[in-house]
Amino acid sequence: MHKKILITGCAGFIGFSIANSLIKNNHKVYGIDNLNNYYNIKLKKGRLQKLKNNNFKFYKIDLRKKKHLNKLSKKKIDLIIHLAAQPGVRYSFDNPESYVENNVVAFSNILNFAKENKLDLIYASSSSVYGDAKKYPVKENDRLNPKNLYAITKRNNEEMAALYSKIYKMRIIGLRFFTVFGEWGRPDMFILKYFECCRIKKKFPLCNNGNFFRDFTYINDLVEMVRPIIFKINKLKKTHLVLNICSSKSLNVKNILIKLSKFTKITMYKKSKPRYPEVFKTYGDNQKVTKISNVSSFTNINVALKNTFEWYNNNTKLFK
Repeated sequence: MHKKILITGCAGFIGFSIANSLIKNNHKVYGIDNLNNYYNIKLKKGRLQKLKNNNFKFYKIDLRKKKHLNKLSKKKIDLIIHLAAQPGVRYSFDNPESYVENNVVAFSNILNFAKENKLDLIYASSSSVYGDAKKYPVKENDRLNPKNLYAITKRNNEEMAALYSKIYKMRIIGLRFFTVFGEWGRPDMFILKYFECCRIKKKFPLCNNGNFFRDFTYINDLVEMVRPIIFKINKLKKTHLVLNICSSKSLNVKNILIKLSKFTKITMYKKSKPRYPEVFKTYGDNQKVTKISNVSSFTNINVALKNTFEWYNNNTKLFK
C-alpha cells in the first residue's frame, strides 16, 4: 500500500532528496516550503522543478502560522516528515529571532497538527545538539551540550517531541543529521561552498587551517537509512525515538579539501582563525539506525565527492 506523506521543507536539500526518492517509488507526497531567501532561491526552485510529478503536490506555506496547515487536514495523510527549519550557525548571531520562529514556533504547530490528526511524525534534529563531546563516537543517549542557538532550538524540539509523545501517546522519531553533503546540496555548506569559491576565483576561508573533523554523510546514504524508517514507523512503539543519521566515520576537513582540490584542479583557500562556537569534532554511532534500516554499506567518500563535483559542475547556473 502506497503512503501519502507530508514533507515540510521539500525545497530544501534533505527534504527534496527524500521526497524525490518517495515519488520515484509511486508514493504521494504533499510538499510544504516557504521558499525563503536564506540562500539562492534558484536552487530551491530547481529542486521543485525536478519534483514535478502527478504524485507531488506543492504548497507554499509559512509554518509559523498554524491556520495555514488547516488546508491539509482533509488530505488523509499517513505520516509527517518535518524537515523545514532555519539552518546555519553563524546566521543565528545576526538573526536569532528567525531560529525561534522557524525552529520552535513552527515545530510546535507541526506537533499540534500531528496530534490533532493522529499522525506519526518524523522530524529533523541535528548532530549539533552534542556540541563537543568527551567520548566518541557519540551515542543517542549521551549528554547533550549545544553550543549555539541553532543547536539549542534542536534540543528544544527533541524535548517537546518527548513530552508530546509521552502525554499524547504519539509515535515520534527524531533524526540527528551529521554533516550532510551531495548532489543538490546547500551552497552555504563546506563542500559546495568550496567548489563555488574555486569557480569564481575567490579564496575559501579555511577555519583553523582545516584542523577539525566531521562525520560527512552522503545524501544517498542518508536516504537509504531514512526510507525504511518511513515504512516501519507504524510497527514501532508509541514513543519518542532519536536516531543518529551518519556514516560513523570522522574525517579531517583539511584532508577532504585536498580531495576536493583534485577535482577543481586549483587550491583556493586562506587560513582563518577558529570561530566560536565551532565544534571541533563530530563523530556519531549509527548502530541503532543501521539495525532498523538494514543498511550495511556506505558510499566510498571519494565516489561521493566525485558525484557531488560532477553534479555541481553541470549545474553552476543554479549558483549564479
